Amino acid sequence: MVSNRSIWLRPGRGIKTLLLGFFPLIMLLALVLHGTEQGSLADPTAPPTVAPTSPPPVYREVGFNFGRGYIGDGWRLYFSEPDASAARESYEAGIEMALVEAIQQTRDRLDVAAFEMNSEPIVQAILDSHQRGVVVRIVTDDDHGLNDVDDEALRTLQTAGVPVVDDGRSGLMHNKFMILDGRAVWTGSWNYTVNGTYRNNNNILVLESERAAAAYQAEFDEMFERGEFGTRSTDDGAVTFSHAEGEVSIIFASEADEVTKLKAEIAGAARSIHIMTFVFSLEELAEAILLQAAQADLVVRGIFEKFNSTANWSQLPALHCAGAEIRQDGNRYTLHHKVIIIDENTVITGSFNFSNSAAKRNDENIVIIRNANIADLYLDEWARLWDSASELDPAEVHCD
Repeated sequence: MVSNRSIWLRPGRGIKTLLLGFFPLIMLLALVLHGTEQGSLADPTAPPTVAPTSPPPVYREVGFNFGRGYIGDGWRLYFSEPDASAARESYEAGIEMALVEAIQQTRDRLDVAAFEMNSEPIVQAILDSHQRGVVVRIVTDDDHGLNDVDDEALRTLQTAGVPVVDDGRSGLMHNKFMILDGRAVWTGSWNYTVNGTYRNNNNILVLESERAAAAYQAEFDEMFERGEFGTRSTDDGAVTFSHAEGEVSIIFASEADEVTKLKAEIAGAARSIHIMTFVFSLEELAEAILLQAAQADLVVRGIFEKFNSTANWSQLPALHCAGAEIRQDGNRYTLHHKVIIIDENTVITGSFNFSNSAAKRNDENIVIIRNANIADLYLDEWARLWDSASELDPAEVHCD
């Protein structure tokens, strides 16, 4: 071993020897610095390392007065956010403006199934479309639509030359959907009214899909062109297809044995069932929920529209007394959702109240969408309403 002293004392060799001794360290330091700059310590010629990036957002959120929306790839979702303390004069620029914009962009055809309609922006957008040459057709209910003495909107459109067909029967044409250019469908619980937009809790699901549009087109045509309403329908009324990284089933009532299909969805629940409902009187659907809850140890929680929720036909007492967590909504006006969320992945929505009339007499549509991202947004709406809902009054609900 050569000491440090001997290196420094040998004339002409000290510095050279010192450099040779430190050369490996100098080279290693150069490689480290080069690797740091180039992104690789092992291979100085490797391309720069790209820092990992976050995945692109699944959807973007948009805001409205008294509402909010989400725009994803092939779908959109809107929720109204009523404020009972707000003055009627402030009812503007709500979620109906999203539909107005979509109607304004229609180029060829607009088919409308409307149980009720009195939203001035929507009516004006439909009229404008008709006047610029878009083929517009409307199907409605007789009593709540065309013959409603309090609302002139549909009669105004008819007078302007828009063809309007009503169901002319005691059952309800209860659909609320629009088909735009055969490429997109707007549907859900939302009536095209001031109350539906600004006072009631509603949801609107938009499917940007030719498959969805074709299914709704067949339903619309059987009503508008063939006058087939309710159980007189000659179509089977059900279709399933892949869409938006998930699966969509569309069911039309009352021709498609929809209760059996809903019970099949309930029977697949493994973790949870969350309910937001305007009406729930279908005993066999409540029994299916309780049976599955007992078999799979499910969490079952429900929010009911307060008005008539404890009537003798309501299934609120049956669910509550069997152990489900149930609250009554806190909206001074109306909780109008018809929604069941299963296992944080599947959403049942549409115009279909969980009632005997919907199942046996009315014209209704149901969308079952299996998509965790969409289900998560419906669960957010459920949680928001749950927080403002009230516990049941023991004096109103008696369990044996």
